[in-house]
Amino acid sequence: MMSFNFNNPTNLIFGCGALDKLGAQKMPGKKAMLMISCGKSTRANGYLDRTIEQLQKAAVDYALFDRIMENPTKDVVMEGAAFARDNACDFIVALGGGAVLDAASAIAAMATHDGDLWDYVFGGTGKCQPLVNKALPVVAIATTSGTGSELNGYGVISNLETKEKIGFGHPALVPVLAIVDPVLMLTVPPQYTAFQGFDALFHHTEVMIGKKVNIMSETLALSAIENIAQYLPLAVKDGHNLEARERVAYGSTLAGMTMQLSSTTASHSMEHSMSAYHHNLPHGAGLIIISEAFYRFFVERHACDAQFIKMARAMGIENADKPEDFITALLKLQRDCGVDGLKMSDYGFDRSESMILAKGARSMQGGLYAANPCELTDEDVAAMFDRSYR
Repeated sequence: MMSFNFNNPTNLIFGCGALDKLGAQKMPGKKAMLMISCGKSTRANGYLDRTIEQLQKAAVDYALFDRIMENPTKDVVMEGAAFARDNACDFIVALGGGAVLDAASAIAAMATHDGDLWDYVFGGTGKCQPLVNKALPVVAIATTSGTGSELNGYGVISNLETKEKIGFGHPALVPVLAIVDPVLMLTVPPQYTAFQGFDALFHHTEVMIGKKVNIMSETLALSAIENIAQYLPLAVKDGHNLEARERVAYGSTLAGMTMQLSSTTASHSMEHSMSAYHHNLPHGAGLIIISEAFYRFFVERHACDAQFIKMARAMGIENADKPEDFITALLKLQRDCGVDGLKMSDYGFDRSESMILAKGARSMQGGLYAANPCELTDEDVAAMFDRSYR
């Protein structure tokens, strides 16, 4: 518990009005590839114009790339890398949610490397080649609270051809500058606020039950869990509750630290398999759907009772004294956020897919299984999918 390594070079500017400080920062280049999603919100809410204004204050030119979708794909990464080269961009400004920030890491690497992204992916059908060239620097501006990607150099990319969704990244891809301004999150719709908030929560709960937890990651994770559990329902109920947005954003940003200090577990492997086969599934929704079955597996085996009790207390059950109290707190939070009725069948899943999804989880991101608090077989994972199906 007392042994850990924390090395994060990101200059993090957090708080309301943080975006207005961008123009005064030292930029890592002269021309930015300004990345946004293919949706309308960044433009409609004025965030794009405000970012451009800040880049102009910093005397930075830009080229706009607006092709990133939810669950970003290998093809769009390669398209973005070519765009950066063709427009002579020497750094990236990623303005958006987890998908944009995830894609930024991959594009930053592929803009300076030959071949295909999957040549450098470890896992599944990836060819496991090392990154050898210096990537483009990344400036990350978060518009959602979910991934903590503004503080790490990793993202999850889908390969539609092979039906894989695999983590890609390297410590050298960590953003040099991160802006987390809760004001930019006021317009996120309630359902997506919940999906993203639970993604952030599960980063920390997985760190807490994992074998790689240490005194620093646990301290940060419990602080994040407490804030998300208390304030996420308020943010879902009233998106313009700025205090709630601040607290959830805080919990999300801390995930970029706790995941670097420790690791997530097979729950993320399982969800990546789910959305690899069903690309329309939002990541947070998938995690919520399987959460009760996943955590109950370890509760029933008493794999880490003390950790579950600590989390239950952080989530508001002050007198928690048994691991089952965490499940009680988790299900209450899902009800309070209106996501307790999510169904796998609503996203096109069939019960017969359970073992396919289980084998896919191990194939795509089997490395996360090493962090599980006890052994987890493919049969165990398939049974979790069975228990989660409705």
